[in-house]
Amino acid sequence: MSDFNKLSEAVNKGDTKTALAEVQKALDGGSSAEEILDKGLIIAMNEVGDNYSKGLIFVPQMLRSAKTMQECTNLLQPFFQEGDIVSKGKVLIGTVKGDLHDIGKNLVSMMLEGAGFTITDLGVDISPEKFVEKTREVEPDIIGLSALLSTTMPAMGLTIEALQKAGLRDKVKVIIGGAPVTEKYAQQINADSYAPDAGSAVNKAKAMLGIS
Repeated sequence: MSDFNKLSEAVNKGDTKTALAEVQKALDGGSSAEEILDKGLIIAMNEVGDNYSKGLIFVPQMLRSAKTMQECTNLLQPFFQEGDIVSKGKVLIGTVKGDLHDIGKNLVSMMLEGAGFTITDLGVDISPEKFVEKTREVEPDIIGLSALLSTTMPAMGLTIEALQKAGLRDKVKVIIGGAPVTEKYAQQINADSYAPDAGSAVNKAKAMLGIS
């Protein structure tokens, strides 16, 4: 673990240049891409998520760290052997119909990806039918629904109803989030979980799938 302290520190600070240099140094020193990902990058992003949840850092720092993580992952990509990466789970995510906001959703996607989940991001203004269609196609473990406007929140409930009618609801966990969304609303529409921020979303996703 000590070998990756400088890398983790650089990711925490959003220092892409140093992080990339540390990844290259680790590769040159004989570390596997999987080891660098697990012991350096993912551990660092878990810390970032925890610090954000505790209010120790804010969205700009979190975005910088997530961007640094992505750059490092891009550098590692050619070095992964087939079967090296074991995904923590598949997440299908999107902003619900009528809502064009994506900053929160993108942040959650980046944090989940940084934590080792495989992400399918549908984008914004996604209809219940599209969520159903994509759920059949990618068979996710978790569906993430985002809304920033109170006027588009009902689309979350309609999406869950559509999954129910399609016979898919019991096959996935649904987590919802966004500025106007609350724990109470999640219970009202029968979502499995609610996350107030990206750091919490990662913790809730892990908890729902029973992983650490």
